[in-house]
Amino acid sequence: MEKLREKKGFICDMDGVIYHGSTLLPGVSKFVDWLYKEDKEFLFLTNSSARTPLELKLKLHDMGLDVDESHFYTSAQATAKFVAQQEHHCSAYVIGQPGLVGALYEAGVVISDKDPDYVIVGEVSNYNYETICKAVSLVLSGSKLIGTNSDLTGPTDHGLAPSCRALIAPIELATGRNAYFIGKPNPLMMRTGLKRLGVHSAEAAMIGDRMDTDIVAGIETGLDTVLVLSGVTSRTDIDSFPYRPRLVLNGVGDIPDTKI
Repeated sequence: MEKLREKKGFICDMDGVIYHGSTLLPGVSKFVDWLYKEDKEFLFLTNSSARTPLELKLKLHDMGLDVDESHFYTSAQATAKFVAQQEHHCSAYVIGQPGLVGALYEAGVVISDKDPDYVIVGEVSNYNYETICKAVSLVLSGSKLIGTNSDLTGPTDHGLAPSCRALIAPIELATGRNAYFIGKPNPLMMRTGLKRLGVHSAEAAMIGDRMDTDIVAGIETGLDTVLVLSGVTSRTDIDSFPYRPRLVLNGVGDIPDTKI
């Protein structure tokens, strides 16, 4: 634990680590207070592309936690940065919510359904057959298929719901094309997170509740890894993976020194 507390930077997953649905998890306020008191660099990094950083800030504010929007980084932002760097003034047909559309606009990506360079898929609530058919037609005509993240499911207040990988699967099957996924565990998102923190990977830790995204992303990027049991992974689940986190904690409230 002392080795963890000495780290200069912390990258934290959100759902299952900071909150669950609309409920702040136990110990989170103490953890955030400790980050500020110890002058740590930190980033709340989420695979969800639905919300903007401002919306995430307001969500936490409603739960009683004040964190500036500069501390948030989403798969939507990572996706927008990637496609904008790949092709200057590119265009995209987008299946997603305001967090994704807004990030693409900010990156200078034109939203269009007329011969777009990309078809980009994120989490969305109004997914339908017409949308799938349009995406399939565009991909078969040459548009490149991008997914904001490779999560099959995501937690909601009412249980698990299909996430990006499940939503993009019909397009992949119908076209025979494989999507490229930007979010965790893709090192692209992690490296950008480290740059935003301004710390070396050896001086940073990844805290998450999922072995298949958070922990493997931390391991492959050279970060210290901490699995918290406040989300989807139980202690017995760990043995089914060929890799392990360095630390397993009940939640982020275990990290601050008890004297703080």
